[in-house]
Amino acid sequence: MATPIIRQVRAHTVTGGGADYHDQDDGHWIDDRIATPMAKYPAYRDSRRDFGINVLGTLVVEIETDTGVTGFAVTTGGEPAAFIVERHLARFLEGRKVTEIEAIWDQMFNATLYYGRRGLVLNAISGVDLALWDLLGQVRQEPVHAMIGGAVRDEQVFYATGARPDLAKGMGFIGGKMAWRHIEAEGAQGIREEMEILGRMRDATGPDFWLMYDCWMSMSVDYATRVARAGHELGLKWVEECLPPDDFWGYAELRRRVPQGMLVTTGEHEATRWGFRMLLEMGCCDFIQPDVGWCGGLTELLKISAIADSHGKMVVPHGSSVYSYHFVMTRQNSPFAEFLMMAPKADEVVPMFSPMLENEPVPQNGRLHISALDRPGFGVTLAPDLKLNRPYTH
Repeated sequence: MATPIIRQVRAHTVTGGGADYHDQDDGHWIDDRIATPMAKYPAYRDSRRDFGINVLGTLVVEIETDTGVTGFAVTTGGEPAAFIVERHLARFLEGRKVTEIEAIWDQMFNATLYYGRRGLVLNAISGVDLALWDLLGQVRQEPVHAMIGGAVRDEQVFYATGARPDLAKGMGFIGGKMAWRHIEAEGAQGIREEMEILGRMRDATGPDFWLMYDCWMSMSVDYATRVARAGHELGLKWVEECLPPDDFWGYAELRRRVPQGMLVTTGEHEATRWGFRMLLEMGCCDFIQPDVGWCGGLTELLKISAIADSHGKMVVPHGSSVYSYHFVMTRQNSPFAEFLMMAPKADEVVPMFSPMLENEPVPQNGRLHISALDRPGFGVTLAPDLKLNRPYTH
């Protein structure tokens, strides 16, 4: 049978939740006074939407073959990323075999080096790459995990990111990660208030349940050190993404300063094998947390994981639902995974990309069995009533 040829690439935008999971209504925990790099300005302290965290929206990339088979993927990037996909990246796909994923990635990356390397451009490349893997799975009628080496375990365990680790324990998760809410200018009082919350969660969950803090690039090395030392008394397992992504030197220093046994993690906003090589070679963290929808897609995540494995480090991807589930199931150095609690009160398990996708699996009692990932490609479809907008064509 002849290998199908890519006939058309289409890029759509979606607003209101989905891959841009910060685009939520009022009252959602994910935007409720969380510390950010902009929180030092009072006008941007109460909600991350105030400074525009949700302005991009969701990007949906569809890739169709000459035989009528279509693959797709979702990530963030919205209209600017749609422009990049339609007007620049599509030329490297159309007319190519669906199997030419490695060459296509290399050409997309090198063609955008002069204005890309990270951020929005890598979001766009990631969306295209994930859609290619989904397409190849549709053509071969195989799940993605089978095409990248096969599962190394029957089920995956998860920790939950949300505002209620106490509820997460009752749902079967192995740990709960909360968002840090105070800024350095609030001093010792802010740390005390956080420790009161952490203490209540420790009392509610017991000594063996993991508790962690996501600090979302909002701290200095000194402040993060104070936070880590205060949290150590209450069994805080790790501090995450305390510093700006480019402060490799600060991360290395923080890792030297934290109490023995506490972990320092980062990588959510890093991209490509070169960025993660810096984190690993400079001793910046105890494990890395790439987002497969932002770091360069699955093709690049496999390279990132190989580098981490050579350093004896774990890869625990940031959120990203099915796009990371297929990956972690195939990696020995990904023994647990993150589940982002998208219920407004973090009090129930709902699909991360809801309401965009159908058949999106979620952990059951904190675990996901490999059988939940047995459909072709990434195993999900776009909701039939989803309102797609294609702002550009080529």
